[in-house]
Amino acid sequence: MQKNHTEKEYSSSPVETPDTRSVSDGESGMEFQVHDSSLDYKGRVPLRSSTGSWKASFFIIAIEFSERLSYFGIAANMITYMTTVMHQDLKTAANSVNIWTGVTTVTPLLGGFLADAYTGRYLVILLSALLYVMGLGLLTLTQYIPSLKPCGSSLNECDRATKVHHVVFFVAAYLVSLATGGYKPCLESFGADQFDDNHFKERKQKVSFFNWWNVSLCCGLFLGTTVIVYLQDGVGWGAAFLTLTITMVATVLVFILGRPIYRYRTPQGSPLTPMFRVLVAALLKRRLVVPSDPAFLHEAPKSEEKVQGRLLAHTNQLRFLDKAATIEYEYGVASEKKLNPWRLATVTQVEELKLVLKMVPVWLTSLIFGIGIVQTSTFFVKQAKEMDRRVFNRFEIPAASIYTLTAIGMMTSVALYDRLLLPYLRRATGNERGINILKRIGIGMVFLITAMIISALVERQRLRALHNGNIMSAFWLAPQFLIIGIGDGFSLVGMQEYFYDQVPDSM
Repeated sequence: MQKNHTEKEYSSSPVETPDTRSVSDGESGMEFQVHDSSLDYKGRVPLRSSTGSWKASFFIIAIEFSERLSYFGIAANMITYMTTVMHQDLKTAANSVNIWTGVTTVTPLLGGFLADAYTGRYLVILLSALLYVMGLGLLTLTQYIPSLKPCGSSLNECDRATKVHHVVFFVAAYLVSLATGGYKPCLESFGADQFDDNHFKERKQKVSFFNWWNVSLCCGLFLGTTVIVYLQDGVGWGAAFLTLTITMVATVLVFILGRPIYRYRTPQGSPLTPMFRVLVAALLKRRLVVPSDPAFLHEAPKSEEKVQGRLLAHTNQLRFLDKAATIEYEYGVASEKKLNPWRLATVTQVEELKLVLKMVPVWLTSLIFGIGIVQTSTFFVKQAKEMDRRVFNRFEIPAASIYTLTAIGMMTSVALYDRLLLPYLRRATGNERGINILKRIGIGMVFLITAMIISALVERQRLRALHNGNIMSAFWLAPQFLIIGIGDGFSLVGMQEYFYDQVPDSM
């Protein structure tokens, strides 16, 4: 049944393609094929030599670049568009931007649910690509079709954008939000799926993948807040939106070309349902005594491992949850009536919930990190707007472009860590990651604290200068932006690697 589902998703043929491939002389089955529950586009066990790894991940990194370019190209200057083109007052414009940003932040929950429960990551990415192209295309049309322009067909300046422009602009903006909701939970995970954790070489490559993933992210951020913002301010919004549309279409086509070499994971249903069942089963059997020997707990047969994913070994933490996997007996025989998923879970399902619960403290810590990071696109940009941004007394840097220093700091730290520090740390520590993931996150947070202290000192000095009738140069903001970028290179990459590494296979 599962095989048929896979063929329906990845192959146009309803009949399974016979696997006539054979292991060549000197190659073991482990080296020749990938046995991590992934499949190729025809629903077969993937060949290691022709699927996945770097050759597949580059296609995925390309579309991530264009997504970040488009997102930051729109988000960085959206409030400027609202106030200068649509002529909204500052309060209304700020509310519009905040609501759009909030929706964009929440939509990945929907995208992740669809990918896990029904479609798989590849199809969600394709759907998101279609929505993104539609959204960017509509934004472009609002600048070139007279009836959709902010002032309609009128050639004169207007005090307020037309209702038609309002509707079309916000429809386009929220199409981009929905598309981002599909990209965010699926693109990076789909890229990481191209590397086999059971293969030493590919496991090492995946560490570098997360680093270079963030380099592409920063490249998109950098160009979005420089080239695209410059086009918006200096050439026109239409030219900027058209550039984003063409770039997105090109990278989507590149992504589709990589279809034959991707490794796919079939959707196993929502991972939240089994976890909720574990909680319910543990509560229903709260008076039961857990066996001292874990061998007496319920577990799926070893033969189902390829279907359900890797079976997890029992741990002695959060022992209360083990009640969910405790078998109920009547007269010395397992009760048939109580062998339902809401009363009896497997050890693997219990351990998956334990993994998620153990990530909560790190997740809570990341919220504090996020509060600091968000200052770069709000308060810090406002600082820049009130400072002298002229270069050589001629060219004035757009306030939103100052954000690019964060990307420069992050790209520099990731590149130096991956190429210079990582090989040395691997030899020194024996850890293929160089240093422990949590230590990497902690180092990034130290950089963030340092940046916040510097920003407070700069702001105090800016206010003093303003009180004396002087305007400080915006380049005094460079240290705080660069240090936050360096911290991102440690903490953000570390968090992505940690959460991907720790979450259950079902997620």
